[in-house]
Amino acid sequence: MDIKTTLASQIYSQTRTVAKPVPQDTAVRSAGQAFEAAASDFMATLRESEDTVKAGLAGRADPQAVVEALAATELAVQTAVAVRDKVVEAYQEILRMPV
Repeated sequence: MDIKTTLASQIYSQTRTVAKPVPQDTAVRSAGQAFEAAASDFMATLRESEDTVKAGLAGRADPQAVVEALAATELAVQTAVAVRDKVVEAYQEILRMPV
């Protein structure tokens, strides 16, 4: 089998799962549930990356997996910092409002 067709079929299957419609009852979540889900995803990313880096240092993981784990961690931390900055900015804006 051609490598390009295998890659195309993998990408297509991933796209199908992402584009699948979400049932209405699970689509509507409160802000607290959304924040909790984001925080747990952030922590899961950090744990997985830490485990991959530990395995890489022990010689059980290939260097590419370690680099990908570090890139995922960097992206997660940058996202968390951006969210924190927006929250602080919103808080400061609320403080500037006249009472």
